[in-house]
Amino acid sequence: MTVAQAAQILRDRTTACVIYPTETVYGLAADALTPAAVERVFELKGRARDRPISLAVPNLDAVDEYARPTDRERAFMAEFLPGPVTVVVERRDVVPDVLTAGADRVGIRIPDHPTALALLDRVAPLTATSANRSGAGSARRVEAVAASVRDAADFVLDEGTTPGTESTVVDVTAGTIHRRGALAEEIEAWLAAAE
Repeated sequence: MTVAQAAQILRDRTTACVIYPTETVYGLAADALTPAAVERVFELKGRARDRPISLAVPNLDAVDEYARPTDRERAFMAEFLPGPVTVVVERRDVVPDVLTAGADRVGIRIPDHPTALALLDRVAPLTATSANRSGAGSARRVEAVAASVRDAADFVLDEGTTPGTESTVVDVTAGTIHRRGALAEEIEAWLAAAE
């Protein structure tokens, strides 16, 4: 199973979902701009619709297609992305309400993993959420992904064990860390220094 095959499935099937590795945990990718595909991610995860899902892009240049980052957010992203960080920024209208639970901000992720980036180079933006049932632990191995999620996925890119630390979710404008994960201390230091 190759990245090219996974990308083709995501392009060809409107609601396709692919399990893919990142530098944190295994993720569940679908077309982040297609509401039906995002709905399928919510269904597979058993996730409440009021909990937003982030989107992944291949590089910093792609961010402007889907979001309106401030200068401070841009400086932060230049420092920490690609990497195990999700940055919450103002979304553009092209981003569907279902992805953000109707909020005007969206989480942006640029994974620092060659397979994830290769997939995003071929098809983006994709959903950036862990490949697990909502409330369950994140999977570092494909075998640890809940069978209901794994079996329903249209494609699985299995590359063994991932590092396993979840991304840190940060709202740079508010100076708030929503979820502590990888690089949390470095992020706190950056936020404090930038005040």
